[in-house]
Amino acid sequence: MPKLLNRPPKYSKLKKYAVVYLNGKTVYLGLYGSPESRKEYARIVAEKQSNPIFFLAVGEKDVTLDELGAAYLEYAEKQFDKSHYENYRMALGFALNLYGHQPVNEFSPLKLKTVRDEMVRSRRFCRAVVNRYVSRIITALSWGVENELVESRTVHRLREVKALPKGTPGTFERKKCRAVPDDVVRRTLPFLPPTVAAMVQIQRLTGLRPSENLRSTTLSGRTPDLTK
Repeated sequence: MPKLLNRPPKYSKLKKYAVVYLNGKTVYLGLYGSPESRKEYARIVAEKQSNPIFFLAVGEKDVTLDELGAAYLEYAEKQFDKSHYENYRMALGFALNLYGHQPVNEFSPLKLKTVRDEMVRSRRFCRAVVNRYVSRIITALSWGVENELVESRTVHRLREVKALPKGTPGTFERKKCRAVPDDVVRRTLPFLPPTVAAMVQIQRLTGLRPSENLRSTTLSGRTPDLTK
């Protein structure tokens, strides 16, 4: 999968002109060293800092699913926490492995269902997770519509793909997590490191998931050392 560059294009000289190179094209800015060329260069840099997709051929038909995926993941890495980002990366990875080299607007409902079938066959995810991953793929393409990389009709068609119902052949359901009895928790607490014991008590009182408990502790500025 291609990786979008985080650095801006270089202000270059071609004969007497200032240029930058974008998407394999030469963009003329004006006479080299002139205030007009510097102003135009500053605009391009500002667009890059605001949104990395300006490095893609916005509006052109040859934007591939690989390019869309790279742009969205760069956006997601800045917007979401690590666990949410990894979920998008995992979901898009299945689509890119099969169709990354193809134009994004050729990604059809049947191709999305083929990607979903690959997830099911992998036996790595329960039915509910497969449905969520399919939704994340559609979310990424919807972001592409917002940023003029994907035609709106492409996403409208993908949204017609229905979620897998319970009992779909080849799928399995996630086992329900049962609560640990209070007496087991009380007997275990004295053997835990103080930080872990405190986290267990917080989780028991609030109903937080372990990941939410750890994230809230990290956001407070005190990352627990679970090795002690």
